[in-house]
Amino acid sequence: MIPWLEPDSPFPEVSTALTAEEGAAGLLAAGADLTPLRLLGAYRRGIFPWFSQGQPILWWSTDPRMVLEIENFNISRSLQKTLRKIDREIHGGRRWEIRFDHAFEAVMRACAAPRRDGPGTWISEEIIYGYGALHRQGYAHSSELWLDGQLVGGAYGVCIGRMFYGESMFARVTDGSKIALAYLLHFLSKNGVSMIDCQQETAHLASLGAAPIPRSTFIARLKELTVQPQITIWTPLGLFDTQDTADAIKSNQTPSLPRLENV
Repeated sequence: MIPWLEPDSPFPEVSTALTAEEGAAGLLAAGADLTPLRLLGAYRRGIFPWFSQGQPILWWSTDPRMVLEIENFNISRSLQKTLRKIDREIHGGRRWEIRFDHAFEAVMRACAAPRRDGPGTWISEEIIYGYGALHRQGYAHSSELWLDGQLVGGAYGVCIGRMFYGESMFARVTDGSKIALAYLLHFLSKNGVSMIDCQQETAHLASLGAAPIPRSTFIARLKELTVQPQITIWTPLGLFDTQDTADAIKSNQTPSLPRLENV
């Protein structure tokens, strides 16, 4: 049995999460809410919410944990070609644009929409509301690919200190999600973020360069990364423009956001 959390209940230790033999590997608890205070407390402990419509809020801490070391991000030759083309067009003020945090809720809703090969995702109205509140407090961010003024690809996640937790991506054009992800990872790398939490092991994530690590290793790294100063200025960098990169790094030597107390 897993514990039921009331709004003021603390999280149990992640070591008490269910195992594969118990039928739901990584399931830790149920209940509580999706307030910013609760979500930040969860992410700092290596816990994340994941549940379907009609279920209570379910909290997970998987072992092993799938992570993407940014230096291992796998960019195919064709994607590299596309990125160079788009980067040139962005700097030339043409059809393509990369924006951060311009349409956060729209990115979430696009990620929640039914896929061509299946139903919609687990991203419910409750999730959209909860992460929207995190976004307004400066902890959740989106990377967006725009074409002729239309949102055609994106990714979003949570950033605490110098740790980024990936949540979901979508694409309406070929490689749209990967292009948005590439710009996001480039920005994060230049601002001292080295690891992205991918939560669960999938073949798609592995194809991007993600790999599983022991939960204990993941938690140890969280303790170091989440207490670092918050990134406060989110502006996309040219992938091949070193001056943009230098200016952005200098700009982010600023005080961190007020830290909320852990649940």
